[in-house]
Amino acid sequence: MRRKIPSLQALACFDAAARHESYTRAAQELALTQSAVSRQVGALEAFLGVALFRRTRHGVALTERGAEYAAQIAPRLQALEQDTLDVMSTPGSGGNIHLAAVPTFATRWLIPLLPSLAALHPEITVHIETRTRAFMFADTSFDAALHAASADQIGNWAGTRAVRLLGEEMVPVCSAKFLAAQAALSPESIAHLPLLQQSTRPGAWRQWFDAVGVAAPLALSGPRYELFSMTAAAAAQGLGLALLPRLLIQAELRRGELIVACDRVVESERAYYLVTPERADERPVMTSFLAWLLQAARQTQ
Repeated sequence: MRRKIPSLQALACFDAAARHESYTRAAQELALTQSAVSRQVGALEAFLGVALFRRTRHGVALTERGAEYAAQIAPRLQALEQDTLDVMSTPGSGGNIHLAAVPTFATRWLIPLLPSLAALHPEITVHIETRTRAFMFADTSFDAALHAASADQIGNWAGTRAVRLLGEEMVPVCSAKFLAAQAALSPESIAHLPLLQQSTRPGAWRQWFDAVGVAAPLALSGPRYELFSMTAAAAAQGLGLALLPRLLIQAELRRGELIVACDRVVESERAYYLVTPERADERPVMTSFLAWLLQAARQTQ
């Protein structure tokens, strides 16, 4: 039976025109003429029997049904494009993994290890995008996520299963120049120094001071940075003390850009997990990837 599907060219023209609400800008994006875009959209409207745009003094605007249709087809076109790129990127018998990952962990830990994955499993291609918060797998094309969370948080991620990879030691660090200007740093002295804050971990310093038994009225004060890499860079520039996972600052410690300011290391309540949607049928490529990840995590520990 013939499927009731309009032409892909018409859908591509409509998608571009809907995003820009302009035939002219859609034509520029698609390297077509304005009249060609107009004809394709007109053919799509005839196929659907629905007006998708209305004329305005400044061009065109989506109708209510047009806006609904645009929202529905946009992710499907994106998924189709991704499927096509997947086939093009791995023309052999291998598999693709679309991975969401917290950015600094991906940059500092995962990516440096990927050559060993390529050597062991040359058939696997890993595509990585950053995500810092939980999401619904059904609304994305991700196969898995590398996520940092507490056990309670990871347990509340509905419709998923999680495998713990690595724990996290939080260590106070600063630049050598910053420390040279201070007396020997104790938790009590740190409580009165400039503190750099991690916006994704707003209570981190408070938890550290609580763990070492020190009152710190300024534990929540100080400039905030979204990524650990930003906080590490700020600390290396002497802007203050940062509380960072030791795992993610090995390069800065080796180079001497950061030094441990206090030996009171605290085990974080968070850990790094591989999170996957609950499925009865696990893809072989994911099984191989998880086995490699667990081995890499054991070697790191």
